[in-house]
Amino acid sequence: MRLSHSRAVLAMVLVTAMWSIAGVVTRHLEAARSFEVNFWRSAFNAAALLVGLSALHGLRYWKTAFQGGWALWASAACWTVMYTNFMVAMTLTTVATVLITMSIAPLVTALFSRVFLRHRLPGRTWAAIAVAGAGIGWMFGQQAFAAGGSLTGTFVALGVPLAGASNWTLLQYLHQRHAAQPQAQVPDMMPPVLLGALLSAGLTLPLAWPLTASAHDLGLLALLGVVQLAIPCLLVIQVAKVLPAAEVSLLGLLEVIFGVLLAWVGAGEAPGPTALTGGALVIGALLANEGLALHERRSGGRGLDASS
Repeated sequence: MRLSHSRAVLAMVLVTAMWSIAGVVTRHLEAARSFEVNFWRSAFNAAALLVGLSALHGLRYWKTAFQGGWALWASAACWTVMYTNFMVAMTLTTVATVLITMSIAPLVTALFSRVFLRHRLPGRTWAAIAVAGAGIGWMFGQQAFAAGGSLTGTFVALGVPLAGASNWTLLQYLHQRHAAQPQAQVPDMMPPVLLGALLSAGLTLPLAWPLTASAHDLGLLALLGVVQLAIPCLLVIQVAKVLPAAEVSLLGLLEVIFGVLLAWVGAGEAPGPTALTGGALVIGALLANEGLALHERRSGGRGLDASS
């Protein structure tokens, strides 16, 4: 069933709420650390996606699911980096720092589109990139000079928006190629999400060995793999069929707010002044850019309706 606009918005809010539980859940683990946390989360995610996609599409789906060629494996590599870097960064630095660093993904995607696909960027987006870059630079600088700073965690977290931007740019390229050459089919890009989970689990298992997670930890990590990853991945695909990209990006910023609040209330991890200052610059730039983009889209639509 195709969602209505209002239901798609509610579904996207639900998606961001599910994404945002990673930080607070991670802070309640007993024994699992770093690479083991990522291994179990990715493994549970892969298992849930196998079940979910089979239920949605039937077992015949798997006969042709992995025929996407180089694009499928390139996207899978991006998902692998996103899964792995996100969870490892969560064990190295604060939830606020990870989420704020990740939130620059829409602006990095716009920049990559300009460099690799020659898409023109409006002045507001260049301004947002500059302001968000200043915010991330502020966090890097403060952590680099602070005693016991979490600079390593921020560097690891930076891999998430870079990989995400690469992935979305690849998807834009495939759709652009299909528009120019209709015979060039756009491959199904849901299997790379599963492959990324499998690769992430497989690559980090040797680094996680010997496994030390308790039964308590396994329950929490299963929650992350299923509720924080697999279900939102399936939901957001449906949402993206209804909401424009600008609106999805704008609503996606709720993950930062929800995630920081949950870590603060549920784990006592208050965001420090560095995260608050840098975050204000990044989130402010994103809100202004995406809000103006949404306004321009709606104004353009009203203009077309009036002219017709």
